[in-house]
Amino acid sequence: MLVYRLPGTLDDEALTDLLWEAGATGLEERGGFVRASFGARTPLADTPELGSGEWLDEPDLDWQAEWKASLRPVRAGRITVVPGWLLPEVQAGQVPLIIEPGMAFGTGHHATTRMAIEALSALKLNGQRVLDVGSGSGVLALAASLLGASSALGLDIDPLTIPVALENARTNGYLPAAAGLKHPQSGRLLDFQEGSLSDELPWDDQPYGVLVANLYAELHDLLAPDYRSALQAGGTLILTGILESRLPLVRAALEREGFTGVQERQDGEWALVTASSGD
Repeated sequence: MLVYRLPGTLDDEALTDLLWEAGATGLEERGGFVRASFGARTPLADTPELGSGEWLDEPDLDWQAEWKASLRPVRAGRITVVPGWLLPEVQAGQVPLIIEPGMAFGTGHHATTRMAIEALSALKLNGQRVLDVGSGSGVLALAASLLGASSALGLDIDPLTIPVALENARTNGYLPAAAGLKHPQSGRLLDFQEGSLSDELPWDDQPYGVLVANLYAELHDLLAPDYRSALQAGGTLILTGILESRLPLVRAALEREGFTGVQERQDGEWALVTASSGD
């Protein structure tokens, strides 16, 4: 069996996404290394983020079974992100959000994703319109909808993310509707679109009550004016994907655009910032 071993952890979604995209059939974390199984050697060293690894020939193991056995549900606020086969382990009172690992673009295990879901859980989302910028797998838009948002839109400039997000929505019970998807019991609307904040968005007849974005600090700085334009007066902004060292850049951007009530929290080297769009 071919194994590509490199320093890291399974909490590093950027790393694991790259390995899945490269054709990994299973992932394992052991002794400070991520170990990815492959059916054949691929030119991973050509990708800078993967170039520090090495190929190993090891006895055959059932990697999928080993990897599945190591997965645990991720509790974040009122949401538990869980693969379908672990649904019975979701605690009573928690809202399950089913994400099947092995699909690229995020499974909810990274600290930035957890913090964003926790921030959404702390809000009263009933009747709110939520915009998820850089939605990837759709975890945050899905979480907002499951937590009560009347409509949630996930927006991403990468077209490869949209089918993944739509499939995740269908896995969580959303069905095709006249505009995007709709939950048959609650009637909540959900959609995922390729595009940016400068595009005309679905349901864009009024600003959004909540905007969440899991991007890096430099993009938050660039998009801060668009965040303000997309939010209604008194709307809530949730930003994550920010390294602690880049917090000053985000603080300055929010101050520049007139956001108020700025609050920060950290999980290791990662930070989340919340703010209000003001009056």
